[in-house]
Amino acid sequence: MSESRVGLVIEDDEDIRGLVRVVLAQAGFDVHAASTGSEGVEAAKRLNPAVITLDLGLPDIDGFEVARQIRQFSDAYIVMLTARAEELDTLIGLESGADDYLTKPFRPRELRARVAAMMRRPRSDAPASEPAAAPSTEQLIVHNGLELSYEARTVVVDGVELNLTRTEFTLLYALLEAGRRVRTKSELVRRLRDEPYDVGGYISDADERSVEVHMGNLRKKLGDTPQNPRWLQTVRGIGYRLAPSQE
Repeated sequence: MSESRVGLVIEDDEDIRGLVRVVLAQAGFDVHAASTGSEGVEAAKRLNPAVITLDLGLPDIDGFEVARQIRQFSDAYIVMLTARAEELDTLIGLESGADDYLTKPFRPRELRARVAAMMRRPRSDAPASEPAAAPSTEQLIVHNGLELSYEARTVVVDGVELNLTRTEFTLLYALLEAGRRVRTKSELVRRLRDEPYDVGGYISDADERSVEVHMGNLRKKLGDTPQNPRWLQTVRGIGYRLAPSQE
């Protein structure tokens, strides 16, 4: 099995750990598991997994800190599994570097669907098709000092390469691709799920809120501000679009 198909389960509950292992194995992953946060971080360094499921309530360090540590060296997709339904916990998890979350108890089919949607998005060395249209044939998109290469999966701002998560990269590419057209939050959720913009599954308020958090993280990395946007312009109550060209 190729390295790009390694899955890592970080979970202290033996029953849930076994369930998630089965789900990922059925999805074609070579699955490894860790029962503590520190073991999980070390396993992520050693295995370079493509996807990680991460329990929030671990016995040594909590899932928020585990996600932060993993994000220092890995671009793996992180799905946070939490028994806490509070919105604040969800937002902290996404701000810590998680790409998605599921609240326990969850349906195995839903976890598998979320992971499958993530894996349809390309890693840096494995381009894949987009849901709404094929990627632009242009290798480089340039806007207001930002250069995005879809094939190389790189973003450079004023000559400095940024370290974006794959979710952040996908959102930025979606806005650059759309130009001045507004992308609603629901459309961006579908983009992250690899669904067509105009149809797809149910989208909750929490799904749209997660897009807001990811966009906030992206803005921080870009050094952008909502008040004077250079790249990401908020359309209040609707979604986002690309800021006007300053060139």
